[in-house]
Amino acid sequence: MAAAQGRLSDGAGGMGEGKGTGEGDGHTGSTAPPPPPPAFRAAVDALRGARLRPQVEVEPTPAPQRLAPFAYAVEAAVVDGDQDLADGRLVLLHDPAGHDAWRGTFRLVTLVRAELEPEMAADPLLPEVCWSWLTGALQARGLSYGEPSGTVTRASSHYFGGLSERPAASQIEIRASWTPREGRTGVPDTAAHLASWCDLLAQVAGLPPAGPGDASVVTLPQRRDPQAR
Repeated sequence: MAAAQGRLSDGAGGMGEGKGTGEGDGHTGSTAPPPPPPAFRAAVDALRGARLRPQVEVEPTPAPQRLAPFAYAVEAAVVDGDQDLADGRLVLLHDPAGHDAWRGTFRLVTLVRAELEPEMAADPLLPEVCWSWLTGALQARGLSYGEPSGTVTRASSHYFGGLSERPAASQIEIRASWTPREGRTGVPDTAAHLASWCDLLAQVAGLPPAGPGDASVVTLPQRRDPQAR
């Protein structure tokens, strides 16, 4: 695959509005937000200590507002030299009171995108294949989840006039959300979900599957505390 154009903005390409992910209007902020509950803190700590593929660069980023009382987000890129082969954002949402659409108290929302080679972009089965990459990445790690929802969008750009020398470009974009099943302590295995998401990024970028030992312990830079929204 070719390089993805640019990194995600704080708006995550519309992710903050929950388009196509099963997220509706959420909660507004307050001047004195409540402290994050222990379950949310534990879920965030697990994200920060996840074992990830070394080819995927991950760091915390501001979380979208108004989707849930508590939110934490990371962004990632698969980098080859000075090119981003794929990039994306993963947001962890938490509503201690539960959410009817989620059927749980946690929700993961993601945006993944990458540029495509022309022959791959022309494949009529590409959207179905990309969605299977997402579900397959979760299943490969034995993760239990529910209420999956999302869209796969394929777009192409053709250049004219002063830009006519540029070759045509195609991009794939995966927007999705799912409810990670909570363990006995009420906390989902967010580290494994993050690792699965990085597997998806690597696959979209065209990297081979990770082999045994092809991972490193990554502690995310702790630039901020878990966010209350």
